Amino acid sequence: MNTGKKAVIVGALGVTGRNLLSHLENLGGWDIVGLSRRQPDFESSAEFIPVDLLDRDDAEQKLRHLTDVTHIFYCAFQARATWAEHGVPNLAMLVNSVEPIAAASPSLSHVNLIQGNKIYGSHLGPFKTPAKECDPPHMLPNFYWDQENWLRTAQKGQNWTWSALRPQTICGYALGNPMNITTVIAAYAMISRELGLPLRFPGKPGAYDAVYQVTDADLLARAMSWCATADNAANEVFNIQNGDYFRWCNLWPRIAHFFGMECGPVQTLSLTEFMADKADVWDRIVKKHNLLPTAYDSFVSWPFGDYVFGCDWDVMTSTIKIRQAGFQDCLDSEDMFIDLFAKFQDMKVIA
Repeated sequence: MNTGKKAVIVGALGVTGRNLLSHLENLGGWDIVGLSRRQPDFESSAEFIPVDLLDRDDAEQKLRHLTDVTHIFYCAFQARATWAEHGVPNLAMLVNSVEPIAAASPSLSHVNLIQGNKIYGSHLGPFKTPAKECDPPHMLPNFYWDQENWLRTAQKGQNWTWSALRPQTICGYALGNPMNITTVIAAYAMISRELGLPLRFPGKPGAYDAVYQVTDADLLARAMSWCATADNAANEVFNIQNGDYFRWCNLWPRIAHFFGMECGPVQTLSLTEFMADKADVWDRIVKKHNLLPTAYDSFVSWPFGDYVFGCDWDVMTSTIKIRQAGFQDCLDSEDMFIDLFAKFQDMKVIA
């Protein structure tokens, strides 16, 4: 069906891409193609293309038939052992998706790139807060900066425009997503409850009290579709988060209450180490509550939990720029967590 708007979502099965796909399907008026190495675990009207974006020949062969694409949403990411090693593969995947599609589709009008607040050094320690889009990046290398600079250069002389969004700790649902704090919290809470323990905050004491922010995946999807069609977003970079800030010390008791648990004190531990042997407990919980059979290692990434709960410095970015440009959506982050956990229960992935 030719609707006039055809989106290619690169990384369509991650938490960002999956929620964007659902958002565009609900909006209507979009033909959608999802690029992913895996097949979807949900029903969708989109066309899915399994492609290895690190292989230029494979990318060109698989994408050459996409002659009527109007929008590219780039949500892909591949992790590497060190920050410096992220650069080459993540830049290559962007180039190997945008160039073949742009060459095949003369109607391409916009490319939207998902970055992150790590471009400011939010993962390294205290940084200037609230961070603004005009702030310089941290000491390079940083693959977000590599990707942005490549887009700026590639767009010159072209008919299409680009935009970049910088979310922080995207919250939503997708299997196999390596950076999802909502599933980390849910799994940690359920396992603690099964073992008869209170819900203790596992991070650093300073992280419990520091200011933090998150980005709801549905809100991010709305911001992405806005960027794709708003004149004010052309060739611009925007911070995007829920529009508020919170402290875990205020939210943690609400999470404990949701799971029917006592809220315990802070007890700093390595989730990566202490949760490594809990797969059998997880399987027991899934069976007891008749949950969807979800593999333990595909549901949660404990190292990401250690990272988030180890940030004992304020994490804050300004969203003034995107609001002044016309995107006004916001929501209460504390309410978002509770709503997402309730949604996960309805999906029968948590109890």
